[in-house]
Amino acid sequence: MTRPAARACIIGWPVDHSRSPMIHGYWLKRYRIDGSYERRPVRPGEVAAFVCGMREHGLAGCNVTIPHKEAAYAAAALTMPAARAVGAANTLWFEDGRLVADNTDAAGFMSHLRACVPDFDARRSPTAVLGAGGAARGMVHAFLEAGAPEVRLFNRTRERADAVARHFGARVETFDWADRVERTREAGVLVNATALGMEHMAALDMPLAQLAADCIVADLVYVPLVTPLLAAARARDLRTVDGLGMLLHQAVPGFEKWFGVRPEVTGELRDLLVADIEGK
Repeated sequence: MTRPAARACIIGWPVDHSRSPMIHGYWLKRYRIDGSYERRPVRPGEVAAFVCGMREHGLAGCNVTIPHKEAAYAAAALTMPAARAVGAANTLWFEDGRLVADNTDAAGFMSHLRACVPDFDARRSPTAVLGAGGAARGMVHAFLEAGAPEVRLFNRTRERADAVARHFGARVETFDWADRVERTREAGVLVNATALGMEHMAALDMPLAQLAADCIVADLVYVPLVTPLLAAARARDLRTVDGLGMLLHQAVPGFEKWFGVRPEVTGELRDLLVADIEGK
């Protein structure tokens, strides 16, 4: 019996920048699966209605990008442990007719970080995270799980950062945005978990001269692939981690849920996305 074609999508506002359709399209072709994956722009305030109605529109599930990760989590009937730990979701599917939410950002990011920096050890020093949205929550969870003694959170709106700290507990400290230089001097990793620096967005204002020589600088933005933050870090000979690897690795569990095959992240797939991002 032929398996019916499965359909999935990614939602966000905006969502035009997403390369997720390219990733899933590559896997659909590679594994010869009859299915589709597309972008769906969803306005803030309309997330719950969209995700709860996906089955009626023939969708097996979706990925979620900024700024909808917390709203998607709130709309789910069932939540996986990682999603509950973060309080945000990036992957949704249906089980027994109920909407299930998971968060694969943390695992995806850590897989890529360890591939880029094999000697990375989160236990050695504090981690600094810029932002307080769903992506930042994922990073806080990732580093706490990896054993970071402290995660320092910086956000322009201090109240949002404070809410994240209350969610995760005593190992998360918040600071005013104005303190981001002074309080990152001891950081072993600095992560930009905001949309600042993304193509067509405002630049991220984050000086790097104060960072230790062994600090790792990571940016979750992947368009452009080398953000101004990463370019500045490389100019200082700091080790860097781009956002593309996280995007690739976090996509694996969702594809398996929707299409029934666990895909492999390959060099060929990464090269395909790099060429597209760089306009080659």
